[in-house]
Amino acid sequence: MSGLKRMRLHRFTFFAAGGYNILWGLVSAVYPVWFFQLARMEEPRYPEVFACLGMVIGLYGVLYIRVAIEPESGLWVALIGLIGKTLGPTGCAFLVVQGKWPVRSLFLIFANDIIWWIPFGLYLHDAIRATGMSSPRELEPGG
Repeated sequence: MSGLKRMRLHRFTFFAAGGYNILWGLVSAVYPVWFFQLARMEEPRYPEVFACLGMVIGLYGVLYIRVAIEPESGLWVALIGLIGKTLGPTGCAFLVVQGKWPVRSLFLIFANDIIWWIPFGLYLHDAIRATGMSSPRELEPGG
């Protein structure tokens, strides 16, 4: 992929996302009850599950740094990241609507997900255009 627009912005975005995710992952892996305490929720019975989630999010951070280093080859990582940053808030909102999580827990989705929608979407727009494709569907084998 050549001719990727806004290269400096995309590098900055993915270095920032990578650093944020690695830090979030480390904190969550080492101190898995932080979110529940901050949101004034009952601490989980098995905090190790949240610690594991932290490890996964930290690994996403490593992938985002890879995109920052080589933005021309990060389309799939960014696409999967943006899907996750859409599904996460959907699931969180569902928990709030069901009354399982308090509204005050929604702060989590702003820093983890919503603030990244526009920069990830812009990167995907530019990356898809740089490949000469008219839509992400053309990414499919034989597309």
